[in-house]
Order: sequence, then C-alpha cells, then structure tokens
Amino acid sequence: MTESSHEVVRAGLKPLLSRLWRYGLVLSGNRDTAEDLVQATCLRALERAEQFQPGTRLDRWLLTILHRIWLNELRASRYRLGEGHVDAEVALVYDGLHAVETNIAAVQVLKDVQGLPEAQRETVFLVYVEGFTYREAAEALDIPIGTVMSRLAAARVRLTARNEAQPQSRREIS
Repeated sequence: MTESSHEVVRAGLKPLLSRLWRYGLVLSGNRDTAEDLVQATCLRALERAEQFQPGTRLDRWLLTILHRIWLNELRASRYRLGEGHVDAEVALVYDGLHAVETNIAAVQVLKDVQGLPEAQRETVFLVYVEGFTYREAAEALDIPIGTVMSRLAAARVRLTARNEAQPQSRREIS
C-alpha cells in the first residue's frame, strides 16, 4: 500500500461524508441505514486505500463503494429471507420519502424522484444531484453508458407523466 493513497483517502473522507450520507439515504430511504452504509463505506475505503488512484475522483470511488455495499446488503437480506438471487433492476424499489421540511416544491420533486424505481432513482441522483457525467455514473454503477442514458430518459418520462397528471392547483405550487 502506498502511503500517499492512504493519506489522500483519509484526508478526503471527512469532506465527503454528507454526500455519502445523502446517497445512502437515496438508496435506502432510511436515516439509520444510510449512516450504516456510510460507516461501512469509510471502513472499506480505509481498508482498501491502496486501490484508490491518487489524481482520480475520490467522491466517485467512495460512491461506487457505497453502492456496491448497498447491493450486497440487499442481496444478502433477500437471501436470508429465503428469496435467493435478487435481480437488482427489478427488486430495488423504494415506495416513498418522508416530507422534507424546506419548501413545498422541493418536497414534491423529492417525492416524485423517490417514487422512481431504484435503478432510475440512483442514476438521477448521481447525474443530477452529484453532477457525475454519464460515463462517471456508468462506472460508479458498473453499467454501460447507454443504460445510464436509458434510465434517465425513462425517469424523465415518468416524472413528466406524473406532473401532467397533477391537479392544476398542485402544478402552480411546484
């Protein structure tokens, strides 16, 4: 293990904790689970710091670790329940989000995004919230770039359909 990669990881963890926690919350929909995911991500990052390439984006590397830990936990949970192998594209769906205390429009947008299937929601988060390029999101999620584009297009269609189905008074608020 090179000392420089370990130092870079150690120094870079603290400023990225809130971003990791937000992504953990997006994936799990649960604050406690998000905290557990961040803790596991930090531990794994420190244990495997030699795998980080200094000069590359630490945030992308950490979000990829968090994503893989989430998928492994979800699969293990399903397996323990006797459900066997889980297809992530089908099974990773979260039903909602608790109200956000800030503004009404932001709450509605977040609810609409949380209503997306897991695969679309995590892709939307990485591209539109974290500012990843399509290629970076594809690498973080370990999927082809075309799948990222497809998920984003499907998410936009779903969100547009929801917006058009809203009563006029609700649309004026958002």
